[in-house]
Amino acid sequence: MCGRFVLETPLKATADKLNAQLARNLVTVPNYNICPSENVSVVVSNFEHRRLAQMRWGFVPHWYKTMTDGPLLFNARSETLIEKPAFRDACAKRRCLIPADGFYEWQKFVGSKSKPFYVKRSDRQQMIFAGIWRVWGDGKNRIPTCTILTVPASEQISEIHHRMPLFIEPSDWALWLGEEGIGAAELMKTPSYIKLDVVKVAHEINQTSTPIGPSCPWK
Repeated sequence: MCGRFVLETPLKATADKLNAQLARNLVTVPNYNICPSENVSVVVSNFEHRRLAQMRWGFVPHWYKTMTDGPLLFNARSETLIEKPAFRDACAKRRCLIPADGFYEWQKFVGSKSKPFYVKRSDRQQMIFAGIWRVWGDGKNRIPTCTILTVPASEQISEIHHRMPLFIEPSDWALWLGEEGIGAAELMKTPSYIKLDVVKVAHEINQTSTPIGPSCPWK
């Protein structure tokens, strides 16, 4: 699962790394506590050019009359993606990349508070999550929305949570974005070869309204 994440790398650096053009309206960076329903940075491709833009985090199916007609679909299981009517078309036609520098996960304990942890790559490279997207609404009310795909957790974090985001490595970006034909389904697997650091963090992260910055008391 991925219900909160961090983006602190400057957008220009992220766009250059992903060979993408910057859109005009972009999210504010850094953001150390990105939550579902907020706008997030997303890279999409029209097969000629890539563009880094912003979308609402929380996929909205076409049958929703309003954006709150059903559950907030901020994650989607990769194993069942093609089976779900909400995601089937987007899985085939509208895949995206969602840059992050790390994500938060909570370890649950019986009879006590869940403990928050911050997960980042050991090599300090950005995490590039796999996502899918669609535009909800029509006319002037068209809103691009997206969700982050998840896979079973690797051994490194399975004691904290049984799910984790699906990472896409640089060599596979083009395939995931549909620029290299079919075969993206082969990428939907647990990234066991990527080493991760798991750091306990303060409970302040639980409150979405609490400002979190570089000085967050990691513990």
